[in-house]
Amino acid sequence: MEIKERKENKILNRIEISFSWKHDKKSTPSRQEVMDLVQTLEPGSDRDLIVVKNCSTRFGQPLTTGLAFIYGTKEAMSVEPGYIHKRHESLRSSAGSASEETSEASSEGGDE
Repeated sequence: MEIKERKENKILNRIEISFSWKHDKKSTPSRQEVMDLVQTLEPGSDRDLIVVKNCSTRFGQPLTTGLAFIYGTKEAMSVEPGYIHKRHESLRSSAGSASEETSEASSEGGDE
């Protein structure tokens, strides 16, 4: 994996990494593999605070490009839309985060 650009976004408390990954004679890397590699490239990063976005592989080329965000805190991750959290839910090490979100949603109330 090659880091094209690494930017620290202090306002959103995250590190933004733009990457390209040549994967000759292999299939397109999974989101899990990308997260593992990003974690090794950024020592001290927490796996539960990594979000992989905009992954795309060109047809006929063993090249995947994308964007990864490494957040400093769970509170900082709240800027990500719900579908992003749901997409990464199965890749997180803490299974309790999903139950916390559903209990928060139920405590907000609604039309009852």
